[in-house]
Amino acid sequence: MPVLNPYLIAAALLLLAPYLTAAFFPARLMGSVRRLPVWVQISAPALLVLAYLLVTIPLGDFSPAWCALYAGLPVALATTARLAPHDYRRFYPFLIALLVLGLSVDLRWFERAWPPHLSIFNKVLLLDGGIYAFFILRPLEGTGFDLRLRGRDLATGLREFLFYLPIALLLGLGTGFLHLHAFTGSIAHYALGFAEAWIFTFFFIAVPEELFFRGWLQNLLETRMGRNVALVATSILFGLAHFNKRAVHFNWRYVLLASFAGYFYGRAWRRDRRVGASAVTHATVDSLWSLFLR
Repeated sequence: MPVLNPYLIAAALLLLAPYLTAAFFPARLMGSVRRLPVWVQISAPALLVLAYLLVTIPLGDFSPAWCALYAGLPVALATTARLAPHDYRRFYPFLIALLVLGLSVDLRWFERAWPPHLSIFNKVLLLDGGIYAFFILRPLEGTGFDLRLRGRDLATGLREFLFYLPIALLLGLGTGFLHLHAFTGSIAHYALGFAEAWIFTFFFIAVPEELFFRGWLQNLLETRMGRNVALVATSILFGLAHFNKRAVHFNWRYVLLASFAGYFYGRAWRRDRRVGASAVTHATVDSLWSLFLR
């Protein structure tokens, strides 16, 4: 494992700043960006490449080609956002940009650019690029990317978790995908472990995936397919995105469980169109699995 150093800390803060600012202070950030000249608005996300430099140069893993990609891809996303049609039913520019983002993360196209065990920087950097383009610069209507959680968000998220739980247990245990762990610690030990897992999962797994699949993808598909078809289609795509998780070959058990999970995540998001609500469901499912069922 790489030793934690000031450069890694600076890179982490650099990437977390736009993510968390957009999630908690969206109006202020949007107002600041829109006061900039257009050429600055488009070129500004190239600064995200600084995180790549801070991580790779001190560890001797710098590559000019990867540096160019991380400087250019966020600018390409911003350019797409500026030039895309205002009619969301003509969603192909958005869809193509989202496919590039989604496939690059899911198929791990760019992870080899980073030192071992530091590929999470890749995910957060690409997330920042997407947030800047399609939430700050050209927000997709109804995305619902707001992590100032309300009581209703928590209630919706936990309700959909309880709806999904019996299905997950039936299919997961029945197919041998899930296995119940023996309880070997105190209640306080498990409560602390669950809280730690939930917080990390919420911010670094659930929110990025829910923003992509629900706030952007399901949101866009609704403009062409309607609410119910878009919900099912996005759930299937979410399931297929897990085909290569925890297996060398196509993991059909994970795809099946993730597809059903995606259905309930999608229901949580579309009730009030809030990414926070579906991220609550998602983080609760993943944390429960990691502690008690995997």
